[in-house]
Amino acid sequence: MDQDLIRVLEKISNALEENTTILNRIADHYDGVVPVMTRNANRVEKAHIEVEEDNRSPLDKMYGQLFGDKEPETTN
Repeated sequence: MDQDLIRVLEKISNALEENTTILNRIADHYDGVVPVMTRNANRVEKAHIEVEEDNRSPLDKMYGQLFGDKEPETTN
């Protein structure tokens, strides 16, 4: 009976070591991927905000450059 208990405890110990190794590999992958994903998400958000802030058409932007950022006059 003592030998059976020792074998069970050794199996548990080996399983824990294997799980620790796997979890460390997952953590290393996570640490490598998440900063890149965060950086890309921040870039997309910044680009989206810039588009929302300046949603003028290309023609309106051209008029702004030509006439000092005045809105093009419309005739009724």
